[in-house]
Amino acid sequence: MNQVNTAVLVIDDEELVRDNIEEILVPRKAALVDSSISAAASILFDTPQEILTPRTSRIPIFTVKKAANGMDGVDMVKKAIEAGKPYAVIFLDIRMPGWDGLETAMQIRKYDSKAEIIFITAYSDQSVEEIVDKAGQNVGYHCKPYAAEEIILLATKAITDYDRLRNLEKLIESISSIGLSERQLNSLLKNILEQLAISIGTDMALLGKLNDDLSYEKILSIGAIEAKINLDELINRIKKISIAADEVVQLDELVLVRMDSYSVFAVLQKQEKLKTEKMYLLKLFVQNAAQAIRNAELTEQLIQKEKLSIVGKAIGMVMHDLRSPIKNMKVITSMMKEENKEPEWTHLLDECALEASEIFDDFLDFIKEKPVLKAPVNLQHLIETAVSMAVGTDKQHISIHQSVPSELLVSLDERKIKRAFLNLINNAIVVLEAKKVKGPSIQISASLDVKSNQVQIAVADNGPGIPTEIINTLFDPFITTDTINGTGLGLAIVKQCITAHGGSINVANHNGAVFSIILPFEQYSEIS
Repeated sequence: MNQVNTAVLVIDDEELVRDNIEEILVPRKAALVDSSISAAASILFDTPQEILTPRTSRIPIFTVKKAANGMDGVDMVKKAIEAGKPYAVIFLDIRMPGWDGLETAMQIRKYDSKAEIIFITAYSDQSVEEIVDKAGQNVGYHCKPYAAEEIILLATKAITDYDRLRNLEKLIESISSIGLSERQLNSLLKNILEQLAISIGTDMALLGKLNDDLSYEKILSIGAIEAKINLDELINRIKKISIAADEVVQLDELVLVRMDSYSVFAVLQKQEKLKTEKMYLLKLFVQNAAQAIRNAELTEQLIQKEKLSIVGKAIGMVMHDLRSPIKNMKVITSMMKEENKEPEWTHLLDECALEASEIFDDFLDFIKEKPVLKAPVNLQHLIETAVSMAVGTDKQHISIHQSVPSELLVSLDERKIKRAFLNLINNAIVVLEAKKVKGPSIQISASLDVKSNQVQIAVADNGPGIPTEIINTLFDPFITTDTINGTGLGLAIVKQCITAHGGSINVANHNGAVFSIILPFEQYSEIS
């Protein structure tokens, strides 16, 4: 069980005030008087009578240190931090010779941003807003004269707030080192985000990933934040402000935290400035959540790699044995042609044998992560070949439109890229047929972006799109929407092929599934 920090520091130039606050919080003298009076009462009365009511168990047992001026107080704070025994609460007078209370608080914040500071004074030259702005948001303010009960209440509340925030801080710090699956991690993060939201005074928060292109990918949310705010408008607001990767900013009712590519948005119930301590906790949460998410992603990748390694070894052996007889089909058809024994279906047998052999080769290359072999390829011809292979003779009812520059030469591994396009087109055809889409069509377009030296390709269909529950993991191994015939490796192989070329592939739903591919473009003169 964590021990509650009840250390209090009183900084005041008046000895009477210092001693009075100490006496209120740690009534040692009163305890002695209590004992003497109770002993006398036991003699005067038949049964012992308690003359003074004892303190309740709900009041913490405080420890109090005192400083007569700001410089001494700051030095005590510094030494307490160095010793790993910080003060939870600091009572501070505003008007003191030398450093006044505000200057003292500002100096304290250089060493300790977490202590609860409570100003106790009869008057001040600064407004409450100015004090809060300069001394940090986690401060309190109480005017003299004060009652003993008020000091006890202030100290108890500050101790409670300090302890609750420290426990939340420890919980947040622990999440980056916990090894959890993505589902387990999201459940934990949501629980912590709910506690954090309560702490900062809101019931709406959103944790997500803000990519380099400022597109937003939701991770989890609490409350009705997505219904209450316009994410597109929010992203536009973020574009216009300068925010560092580890900064916390507050824009009216909106609080934004950035840490690398991860962000937390919180909508406050009241438009009031957050305390420095709460800003710190928000930043700490994003920092550790981002690391925990990365850890979970790496864990999932390792698990997938281990699966592929085991499955790959087994299937690789089978495929190695199958490849020879399937490739022998080509040899047999060649012999038949030489002996003029060529029936009408011989060329179809050739094509099937070639396609089966290439599928085996692609799978083995995927397992071994074999590098690509680039050469100048006419992209239009390559895509036309892939379309022809996919459509065959029995898919004429599906309309396939191509918009690809006829003279566009790209440095590619022709066989691998052709197989990638064939896979995407086949997938689209399977979905369009299975869902009985009216007027099924596939659009394939390509263009050259001269400024970025990139070839941009899109393969789109007018089907139902990718189910939302798998769209973010669609390219992972063993993820498939086809529970009958799918192996779950087709799109993983496609992605590996594209990334091996130095490119990228993404999918989105826009009146159907849209696969967007970017490939680097090299001038033909540089390739030849």
